[in-house]
Amino acid sequence: MKLYIKQFKETSIGDVSIVGGKNASLGEMFSKLSAEGIAVPDGFATTAEAFNEFLTQNALQAHLQSLMQQLDKTTYNNLQSIGAKARQLILDAELPEELKLVVLQAYKALCGEKEIEVGVRSSATAEDLPEASFAGQHESFLNITGEAALLAAVKKCFASLYTDRAIKYREDNGFAHEKVALSVGVQKMVRSDKACSGVCFTLEPESGFRDIIHISGVWGLGENIVQGTVTPDEFFIFKPTLLQDKNAIVQKRLGEKAKTMIYGDEKNPVINIATPKQQQEQFVLTDEEITRIANWALIIESHYKKPMDIEWAKDGNTGEMFIIQARPETVHSQKNPLLVKEYKLVNKGEALTSGEAIGSKIATGIARILQSPADAFKLQPGEIVVTDLTSPDWDPILKNATAIITNKGGRTSHASIVARELGVPAIVGCGNATDTIADGEMITVSCCEGKTGFVYKGKLAYKETALDFSNVHKPEATEVMLIVGDPDKAFKLSFYPNDGVGLMRMEFIITHAVQVHPMALVKYNELKDPAVKEKIEALTHHYQNKEKYFVDKLAEGVATIAAAFYPKDVIVRMSDFKTNEYANLVGGKDFEPVEENPMLGFRGASRYYNDLYRDGFRLECEAICKVRDEMGLTNVKVMIPFCRTISEGNKVIAVMKKYGLEQGVNNLEIYVMAEIPSNVILAAEFATIFDGFSIGSNDLTQLTLGIDRDSSIISDLFSEQNEAAKQMVALMIQRARTTGVKIGLCGQAPSDFPEYAAFLVEQGIDSISFNPDALLTGIENILAAEKNDSMQLHHAAML
Repeated sequence: MKLYIKQFKETSIGDVSIVGGKNASLGEMFSKLSAEGIAVPDGFATTAEAFNEFLTQNALQAHLQSLMQQLDKTTYNNLQSIGAKARQLILDAELPEELKLVVLQAYKALCGEKEIEVGVRSSATAEDLPEASFAGQHESFLNITGEAALLAAVKKCFASLYTDRAIKYREDNGFAHEKVALSVGVQKMVRSDKACSGVCFTLEPESGFRDIIHISGVWGLGENIVQGTVTPDEFFIFKPTLLQDKNAIVQKRLGEKAKTMIYGDEKNPVINIATPKQQQEQFVLTDEEITRIANWALIIESHYKKPMDIEWAKDGNTGEMFIIQARPETVHSQKNPLLVKEYKLVNKGEALTSGEAIGSKIATGIARILQSPADAFKLQPGEIVVTDLTSPDWDPILKNATAIITNKGGRTSHASIVARELGVPAIVGCGNATDTIADGEMITVSCCEGKTGFVYKGKLAYKETALDFSNVHKPEATEVMLIVGDPDKAFKLSFYPNDGVGLMRMEFIITHAVQVHPMALVKYNELKDPAVKEKIEALTHHYQNKEKYFVDKLAEGVATIAAAFYPKDVIVRMSDFKTNEYANLVGGKDFEPVEENPMLGFRGASRYYNDLYRDGFRLECEAICKVRDEMGLTNVKVMIPFCRTISEGNKVIAVMKKYGLEQGVNNLEIYVMAEIPSNVILAAEFATIFDGFSIGSNDLTQLTLGIDRDSSIISDLFSEQNEAAKQMVALMIQRARTTGVKIGLCGQAPSDFPEYAAFLVEQGIDSISFNPDALLTGIENILAAEKNDSMQLHHAAML
């Protein structure tokens, strides 16, 4: 007896050769994971045997083979006509009566008493390689109701085996066309057109960092994410603290979600409508829903034992959440994260546009503006595609591009996914790329500057450095730590050889993510300048409570870095802007005194207990409390900068306790920067109130030599190598070791000067923190110093 259909409940991942990867995965989840609480809509699938029987009864094999032999496999200039003829052959054919009968019987069983809407999806499988992924190559038909419409959709799915992109995909990947069959999945519809939908990766999709679950979502149907039509909401969830039942959502990014895709009529099956402003300003998922999807993602990843690419949808009629697809992630899970290429612009030029950076590469080339796949002939190999948005129909074209730029889209849009697969840089969601970039002009695409990518005019010079961390051995006696400020680079930096973060600068997050002076948020209602209030309102309008905006944004930035390096220490320095720097924040001028020498004025610890800034410091403390206590990232330690006296240290610790950061509670450690001569002279006394020291070599050198390091006139006198400055550092290390308190140093000198690294190792420093670009040189210098130190000890012992 011929097997024409399989129910999801009787299908498993072992049935890939029968129903293709997509349907086998759906069956696997429905039959195996429903018991674990994961909701998967029920359904059934036609088999490869059913498809082959359809071809046989209509005598299509020879005709299709003949068409494929006529394909120009050099230029593919007849791909469109060949594909159209192949599809028409199938559409003109008749489904076997027995196949019609079993499909309609299964549909009735699925419906019960009333005909329901179903999704009809293609799932291809190859005889020679049944597990091959044909993701995105074939068609799906949604919101299908009734027997006639279902049978028509099944035939359209069969015909989609010969879409232009599927034909090209098989040619590119060496699959014989006649050995690929198509299974059709028929599944209960989730009415996400009335709610929301999206995708979920069980790793961070830019860096491949494995401990993050990345969820993105839009209002309505998820096709808007795939096509990149809109910028979705994004959510980052940290697996280790999710497993501890903590608030593991370390970051939330609100997308503009300008369009909502809903079902239309027979003529226009789906339509994109403008999203109401109120919905644009609202996240598509609640924290509870984000956490539920993330927990399901953990179960799915654990079941399949590999990183997964998952689709989810929420039913607007019932409010229920469903998983509607899961497949192995095929880009970052195949890469070795210890092999890294670093890119750096030698100099920057005129920026033509910017958007979300995909990847971290730089590319130069001729910009080619394309309106649709029909413009494929315009693109020469090595040129840069500039367009509004892409879809799977663009796949054959994009393989010739050296970079991709789109007006629309986000990190999980089609253009982003293809760019990662091809290993080329992409900048998506620019908004105006097709207007600001001229067709045929030379441009530079830079994705190495953080989450924002820039398109520069002309061909800019850049450096490319290949790094292999697999052969890097860290020092044994001296911890090697990083200096980090930008959360967007944290996941990538986590793969660098390190013992944690010795200095996390809060200022970067405040400047770039918060942008507003904290006191301007505390005293928002008292602000006099309408322009300042308007700017703050534009940044914070999602928040009724303006203070919460500061806390959330700062907490997300700190949490992202803490998660990237968890469970290793991340030492977060509380804010250390000078008054002139604080004044540059939005609303800052109203709250900052004008000082002749801000470097030696109202900065660091002295601000935290002063009425002029105490409430601003409260918000900083609340953010750290959220990271440590709510999110569970207890690897965060805090550090107090520029603490002049013991009395000041005690005041700050008391204020921190009042604001929820109590030393010792939940293993909280409080460090202090050793950057003032008083810190060195009274090191033993400071050690009684703080848990550790970090030498700030720049400020300590400045204050030892009496040099304002902002002064260009006497800058040639500034040197960490100066003997007086080195003696201060040596004395600080000696006194810290005597008191049994940990001590580290943050600075450039140990990487720039091997002899300075040797000096620190000789003194017995516990850790040295480096900027990422200096890390490998710093490690080499420390290893050489430790080896030399060891040889000297051995020599002394021999004597």
